[in-house]
Amino acid sequence: MSGTIFYRERRKVKDGEKKPRFRVVAVAGSNLKIYSDHIRMSELEHIAEVSGAELVLLRRGKKENKDS
Repeated sequence: MSGTIFYRERRKVKDGEKKPRFRVVAVAGSNLKIYSDHIRMSELEHIAEVSGAELVLLRRGKKENKDS
């Protein structure tokens, strides 16, 4: 069961915060369901290893100036 797991880093993360830093955005090519809102990188890596999936970090978009 190989596939791809797309994830991104949370936006409102503070230094020293005890909450997981990542969020799964999408899963492609796999019959995998994830029931967590936020997840740790070690957990993501373990899920990918066991399921044979590839992890893909989504790029951040550019910040736009709102000079209107």
